[in-house]
Amino acid sequence: MPEMLLLRPASLLLRTVFLSRLLPGGPGPGCVRKLSLNLRYQQGVRPNVQSSSQTDGQTLSKESLSHGLQLSAPEKPQDTRLDCPEEALWTTRADGRVRLRLDPICSQLPYTVHRMFYEALDKYGDLSALGFKHQDKWERISYYQYYLIARKAAKGFLKLGLEQAHSVAILGFNAPEWFFSAVGTVFAGGIVTGIYTTSSPEACQYIAHDCRANIIVVDTQKQLEKILKIWKNLPYLKAVVMYQEHPPMKMANVYTMEELMELGHQVPEETLDSIIEAQTPNQCCALVYTSGTTGNPKGVMLSQDNITWTARYGSQAGDIQPAEVLQEVVVSYLPLSHIAAQIYDLWTGIQWGAQVCFAEPDALKGSLVNTLREVEPTSHMGVPRVWEKIMERIQEVAAQAGFIRRKMLLWAMSVTLEQNLTCPSSDLKPFTARLADYLVLARVRQALGFAKCQKNFYGAAPMTAETQRFFLGLNIRLYAGYGLSETTGPHFMSNPYNYRLYSSGKLVPGCLVKLVNQDEEGIGEICLWGRTIFMGYLNMEDKTCEAIDSEGWLHTGDTGRLDQDGFLYITGRLKELIITAGGENVPPVPIEEAVKTEVPIISNAMLIGDQRKFLSMLLTLKCTLDPDTSDPTDNLTEQAVEFCQRVGSRANTVSEIVGQRDEAVYQAIEEGIRRVNANAAAQPYHIQKWAILERDFSISGGELGPTMKLKRLTVLEKYKDIIDSFYQEQKK
Repeated sequence: MPEMLLLRPASLLLRTVFLSRLLPGGPGPGCVRKLSLNLRYQQGVRPNVQSSSQTDGQTLSKESLSHGLQLSAPEKPQDTRLDCPEEALWTTRADGRVRLRLDPICSQLPYTVHRMFYEALDKYGDLSALGFKHQDKWERISYYQYYLIARKAAKGFLKLGLEQAHSVAILGFNAPEWFFSAVGTVFAGGIVTGIYTTSSPEACQYIAHDCRANIIVVDTQKQLEKILKIWKNLPYLKAVVMYQEHPPMKMANVYTMEELMELGHQVPEETLDSIIEAQTPNQCCALVYTSGTTGNPKGVMLSQDNITWTARYGSQAGDIQPAEVLQEVVVSYLPLSHIAAQIYDLWTGIQWGAQVCFAEPDALKGSLVNTLREVEPTSHMGVPRVWEKIMERIQEVAAQAGFIRRKMLLWAMSVTLEQNLTCPSSDLKPFTARLADYLVLARVRQALGFAKCQKNFYGAAPMTAETQRFFLGLNIRLYAGYGLSETTGPHFMSNPYNYRLYSSGKLVPGCLVKLVNQDEEGIGEICLWGRTIFMGYLNMEDKTCEAIDSEGWLHTGDTGRLDQDGFLYITGRLKELIITAGGENVPPVPIEEAVKTEVPIISNAMLIGDQRKFLSMLLTLKCTLDPDTSDPTDNLTEQAVEFCQRVGSRANTVSEIVGQRDEAVYQAIEEGIRRVNANAAAQPYHIQKWAILERDFSISGGELGPTMKLKRLTVLEKYKDIIDSFYQEQKK
């Protein structure tokens, strides 16, 4: 690992932390931006500094914090007032309060985000909290420094005019400043609202207006330009703060992060303390906007109790360790505007004293593996598409390797997969499996940056059986979780002690589940209850009432079944269920996955047939991604080229196959679909027609959402002519 520098206060009167980056698009190499987060003691502070055995520098004790900032003691849990019978379980008002689901099964006392952080200082204050890379060297910020910077950000936001129950929206890539802004917003009584960096100006406008954003934090000029275009339509917006690049020129009400921190000096600590003391666990502190696969995105309101309860108990269900036992090291790279990354990276990190290291903005374009190798995380989370890309990259490297190396890898993976399938819970592995791991697989995991990784998670979308089995062959178990933005992330979790292949794990202790309208196979709609359940959709009473019934159960719209041991298996979504013209109910996902398994050249498959006489399917082929834009190219992946060669085709591009209707490839796909049809339950489940599209699905193309979920309605509209051609004969 590269040398790591732990930042420490340089003096008692002034401590400045510099976060330096190469300036994207700057005038030349070596041009850097420096963010100075000035942590100046207030007048009258008693500098009570203790030396730290960890470094030669000095560090703050919690006593010096409480003296210097005159902090009041963490507020007592106000469970008596919170459980008043007149308070409803849901609200759609940003300033609303809800009755918490305090119950014998989850009777833990509620507390606020500030209390969670403040109590973490007792245990983790000296530990490294956040890591970032500067000039090829990893630097660290301690939990004490993190806390003080967040307070400074909170006071800066107050000075800029942040009103209670209004939002600070954050539009930028993962960075320490994202965390400072998020925590500072909550400390200041605001609501943190993430916006996907891929959002259009129109999408930014909808969210910023809906959440009544007083301040928007952006990272680059590209994002600033989006806000400048729509500012006139945002009556609540007072200021914009930039943290990676500087504004191209001096602009009214546009500030750098350094300027924000300086403004914070003008707000007394007592003002912030009084705001913190007035906070309750049942008030909204975060908004997570759904990706809007159908209509406008909905603002999911999460309470302080949602955040603190899930950060503690949801993570325990995933076997996340407190730093007293093992300081977890994680890499932050998935969008923090999504609940999975936000709860895993940001809030759980504070709860257990994890060390969060930030990847580069181009992480998903190829640099992530470099960060993983350098940081060597102890736990890691990825959406299925990330794991699929890792799998495809390993397959490409293996295809280019020499004969002996390729055979060694295939042998090691075959032995290990068989062992993990036949004896999944056995610690006593046969000699051949241990030899395969020692000689081959351990080196592969080290090359991926997973040498120390004990827990690998996935969520946010279904994962194919092929991908899960591939990583099992590398001795990497992928632990699934199940939840929604509306459940603050995990409601079911897998871990090393609760694992079953293809399942989404077991209930987080303290949560409830029931399946309604079950069929003869035990499949029904998944309904959830517990402290994870959200407050309501902001400004959407009708949508909230659709989601939460009179008894407080959240109706997810997902279908699934529970086995006798309580493991959950997701089977689909009610809204995705295809009802054919003959009245047959067809879940599309199992059929789509079967096609991708039978025909490994297929990247995406989407089943069609709602209110139609038969089923048809749109297919895309596996292709490489543009390294700069992550958009699909015309070039086939190594695995796809291998498939073509096996079936007798010389094609290297998608256009060769589609434009010339490559006979060998089309025939191979047809045969694969026939095999899927042969295993179907009945004739109505057969795919009768299909077409290969000229371009793979992508975020830029509109077919995929920010977390790579398939946007079925968009696909139906975009490829309407092709779909209609499947059924034209029936209309004559």
